[in-house]
Amino acid sequence: MSLVNAELFKVRTTSLWWIMGIILIPLYAASVLLNWANANISAPPQDAGVSDTQSAQIEASLQPINVATNLYTSGQYMGVLIVVLLSAIIVTSEFFHLTATTTFLTTPRRESVILAKFGAAVVIGLAVWLITTVLNLIVVPPIMSALDLGSQLGEPAVWRAIGLNALAFVLWAILGVGVGVLIRSQIAATLTLAITYVVGTSAIGLIFLLLSEYVAEWINNLQVIVPTTASQLMISGTDLPGSPPRWVGAAVLIGYAAVTGFLGTWITKRRDIS
Repeated sequence: MSLVNAELFKVRTTSLWWIMGIILIPLYAASVLLNWANANISAPPQDAGVSDTQSAQIEASLQPINVATNLYTSGQYMGVLIVVLLSAIIVTSEFFHLTATTTFLTTPRRESVILAKFGAAVVIGLAVWLITTVLNLIVVPPIMSALDLGSQLGEPAVWRAIGLNALAFVLWAILGVGVGVLIRSQIAATLTLAITYVVGTSAIGLIFLLLSEYVAEWINNLQVIVPTTASQLMISGTDLPGSPPRWVGAAVLIGYAAVTGFLGTWITKRRDIS
């Protein structure tokens, strides 16, 4: 636990954490407004040119429970991005500031250092989740009332989505540390993660859309292998038509976290740190 506290102290002594916090606030507000706008979208008419599966998905997303889970987990997309960047920086900052050698000499068991970094990243992930969740529990009930849907806080599916959202933040934090070990350059790691997360997700989504449209509709189900899609799927209130079950999204994200976590620990034990 002392090693985890030491890693958290390293984060607190830099200005990066509060800069990320300042960035998070407007991004969170934009996320709430976007989800609110999506909740006001009407189902398309039958002659709108969308497939039966797409129409069923839109109708399912407009169900009160799915509107509620979407709003009560607002901030996940950009919150996770900040968590994964901070998690990578926990590792890459050691090499950026040339403190890695001192750290590993002080604690010769490298796996203990990496596990402490995983622990610190998880704490950061849960902290960001808690902040966004508390804000959601404050601002979303009035929005739900304005939509004439009730708060939906009595529904178990809402609390399940909030809990799975916490799991998503934890898994993304672990993934961020793993990537930080694989790409030791702080600039390269943060740019790679940010560009892959934002641009890559949109590009892959477009590719899957075109493939499902012109090749085979079932290909769209494979989009769950994209981490951002997996984390979105696992917090849905109900299983959505034409999409894999929610547990598949959780399994995919756990798989990514497990692989990057194992590789990160294994590579650090074997790699020359000088």
